[in-house]
Amino acid sequence: MKRYGKYVKPYIRYFVLGPICMIVEVLGEILLPFLMSLIINQGIAQHNMAKIAGLGGAMIAMALVMALGGIGGAYFASHAAISFGADLRLDLFQKVQKFSFQNIDAFSTGSLVTRLTNDITQVQNIIMMILRTCLRAPGMLLGALIMAFMMNAGLAVIILIVIPLLGLAIFFLMRVAFPRFEIMQRKLDRLNSGIQETLVNVRVIKSFVRGEYEEEKFRKLNEDLCSSSIYAVKIAICSMPVMMLAMNITTMAVVWFGGNMIIAGSMPVGDLTAFTTYIVQILMSLMMLAMVFLNSSRALASIKRINEVLDTVIDLTDEKAKEKGAVVERGAVEFSHVDFRYYKDSPEWVLQDISLKILPGQTVGIIGPTGCGKTSLVSLIPRLYDFDHGAVLVDGIDVREYSLRHLRDGVGMVLQKNVLFSGDIMENLRWGDPNATDEQVREAAGHAQADAFVRSFPDGYGTELGQGGSNVSGGQKQRLCIARALLKKPRILILDDSTSAVDTATEAKIREAFQTTLCQTTKIIIAQRISSVMEADQIFVMEAGRIVGRGTHEELMKTCREYREIYDSQMNQEVTA
Repeated sequence: MKRYGKYVKPYIRYFVLGPICMIVEVLGEILLPFLMSLIINQGIAQHNMAKIAGLGGAMIAMALVMALGGIGGAYFASHAAISFGADLRLDLFQKVQKFSFQNIDAFSTGSLVTRLTNDITQVQNIIMMILRTCLRAPGMLLGALIMAFMMNAGLAVIILIVIPLLGLAIFFLMRVAFPRFEIMQRKLDRLNSGIQETLVNVRVIKSFVRGEYEEEKFRKLNEDLCSSSIYAVKIAICSMPVMMLAMNITTMAVVWFGGNMIIAGSMPVGDLTAFTTYIVQILMSLMMLAMVFLNSSRALASIKRINEVLDTVIDLTDEKAKEKGAVVERGAVEFSHVDFRYYKDSPEWVLQDISLKILPGQTVGIIGPTGCGKTSLVSLIPRLYDFDHGAVLVDGIDVREYSLRHLRDGVGMVLQKNVLFSGDIMENLRWGDPNATDEQVREAAGHAQADAFVRSFPDGYGTELGQGGSNVSGGQKQRLCIARALLKKPRILILDDSTSAVDTATEAKIREAFQTTLCQTTKIIIAQRISSVMEADQIFVMEAGRIVGRGTHEELMKTCREYREIYDSQMNQEVTA
């Protein structure tokens, strides 16, 4: 728990003032029954109106002070807990942002969402509860116990019998509840993952008329969470009636024995009234502690899940970087006998013995069947993953010796899955360069053949995009993503099948713009269409994680059987069409 001290320190005054204000309220609650007993014994019994008025005024003043203490305690506790949760959530989000792709693969998206929201809320709630009860419940318990013994030690012995029994019940609650809440949080992970997948892919679901299937899948996930939640809260459901039963039995015993004492003349009526109130306060404080411990079980399960994220070792860092100040200047790329696999215990290699050289400013094409390792290969250049053997060099420096920021600043990448964010088009394009002028944004969009269709929208570059760019077509989304990458002005530009949804005429214009505006930039184009790479300075043909051919289009037509097969199949299709 030492790691959480830094979230307490900035708000220490709230963590201190909250419990102090609660103590003010507790002192009032302890004294009020005593004053009431004095009113009954010395005022009502003796018909002393002055005594009743004086003690009544004191009780009213005390009630007002208690109200202020209660308001202050609630405010300071809420401020401390919410601020703690906000800072923890920010740190957790920043940690996730540093994750490599491999780290992210270890957690489902739904699980990370749950940890950033629900789990932190559970921790926040228990902090608020503890601050409001850490001094209130023990203070009330101790104060009421002292007052009860002062009034009648013999009658107070009843309490000493009940307290150990309730203590054992609280211990049992903690022991049983913790694993149940842990299971419940995992079920919530699955539900969040299902909701996110359904909402993101709602258009696909509708196009395949799979709404009923998704509803049934959600129903099962929802019922699974419901049953695990009921299983977890059964403890709380049972605990409250049991504790209320214990409190009522204890109160009945006190009234029985106390009533006999009043009849015998050994105890005033007012003392029994106050004593009964103290018994209720003692038992209520024990119930408060029980609820704190019960909710602590769920919070501890959440803390364990939060710690799993915070304790994750990030496998891509700058710790071993020798050239942290180096930046990508020329854009030369070299692979030397590179082997790579996603899972380090997997016997199958994704890339094997990859060796290639790309000169600064060259246009390079990479082609091959689906799953042959094209995307995996280019992902090693900006260190989205680390290779297992060999070396990947950019400008003659091992990519592991750059700082991640400087390396990735020099590499622009348009991925297979084009992603746009909520906000307007201008905001999305400025991801490439936050300081770009409107004219620079429009120029980049023009080179990507996006300016014309953007201007056709009623709001132009101020057009709001739906989640993931859902209100633009696939081809428009690809061109916006290319424009965003161009605005970055990278020394190396990687296009991973990023014009697949664009017609051949538009694609040709984009390639032409690359040759004129990005003549100094190294361009690596992954494509399924052979026409996309035919004019490249070099073409690499891949199959099953290996390079099986390299050269220009003319050279490969003569020397590479796989390339000729791709060419013949695509050209025949065009002729047939």
